[in-house]
Amino acid sequence: MGDKKQIPSATNVSENSRRHYKYRSNKCLNCGQPLDLSDVYCPYCSQLNSTKSLSLKDFFSEFFNSIVSYDSRLRYTVGDLLFRPGRITRNYTRGQRLRYANPFRFFLSVSIIYFLLNSLVTNLFPETNANYQVNENREPIQFSWSNYDKGTGEDIPAPTKKTEANIENTPGLKELDSAITAEIKKKKLAADTTQNNATTYLSEKQLATKSWSENIEERLFLYKEFYLKSEIKDPAIALDSLRHNNTRYHRWLYSRSVATQKVVDDPKAFVLYMLQKIPFFIFFFTPFYALFFWLVYSRKKFGYMEHIVFIFHLFSFLFIGLFITTLPDLLLDTEIFKSILFGIVGPFYFYKALRNFYEQSRLVTIIKFIFLNIVFWIGASVAAAIFFIITAAVY
Repeated sequence: MGDKKQIPSATNVSENSRRHYKYRSNKCLNCGQPLDLSDVYCPYCSQLNSTKSLSLKDFFSEFFNSIVSYDSRLRYTVGDLLFRPGRITRNYTRGQRLRYANPFRFFLSVSIIYFLLNSLVTNLFPETNANYQVNENREPIQFSWSNYDKGTGEDIPAPTKKTEANIENTPGLKELDSAITAEIKKKKLAADTTQNNATTYLSEKQLATKSWSENIEERLFLYKEFYLKSEIKDPAIALDSLRHNNTRYHRWLYSRSVATQKVVDDPKAFVLYMLQKIPFFIFFFTPFYALFFWLVYSRKKFGYMEHIVFIFHLFSFLFIGLFITTLPDLLLDTEIFKSILFGIVGPFYFYKALRNFYEQSRLVTIIKFIFLNIVFWIGASVAAAIFFIITAAVY
């Protein structure tokens, strides 16, 4: 009886529960922190103070408890984020962190959910993306090796063993190579070498005589035209067929030419590919944008990370808004709700968030609101251009 009084147990806890006092230890099994037997959780790492082996029932019980716990944080996070702009950041930075979801984790979650939804809508309702229709009637550009037609180029060397092996093992390539070789060996003067579908063949020796920029330009154009004619995606096979040096740099240039044409043929796929990378774009853009908050609000003595948390909350609200407006826009076949979000709700939310978090007067907040908007659009435009180039380079 005396022992039970000294070691209290939780009310209505079953003796088979991992929370029961008989399974408690005087040392945390996770971090080694010394504990009292009255400690239900470790004060250092928050792990349950229990020595009982994990059963299937215990496992699922803790799993559902963690969902309920996250659900309460999710409820508070979404509610304050939508209806109390700026206050969620103020509460979070002042220490109320168990009440809300982690800002970056929450931003990443809502952005991924939105793009999954957007991808689902795109696949189920392709007519909503009419701006990105593929031109299926494009005629392939015909090859005409102008230099060789004029008899001014070098003789074409005999195919290498590697080329012959590739030709023999690739369906349709043998006939294609024979057609190209026969066309080259005709050596007849082109009727009009200035036509758009005429391509001037340039050997490695001819390209070596050009400047660095001209060399790249000529290669990219030549590789693109060759791909349009042959539809060969493998850079090694293409370079062998063109009798160009099979270097890593040349293979990369050829693959970029193929990727560029893929963008032209199917812009919808490229747009969707870019959209999937937007969370990473925002992640890398946020620290740069936060520098201007740090400068503008230097007298408020906020830390740099607190500005980053504020910006992540802003972007999280934006993705929640996009998520909410997707369905009504889809049902009404319009973009009116997204337009209202970006044109009215978004700017007003940004102003209210600045006012509530940084707690300055209306006039000062409006001035800083205008300045930060200008910085955002200029910075985002430059960053988006860089992001587009990098995305196209790895597409």
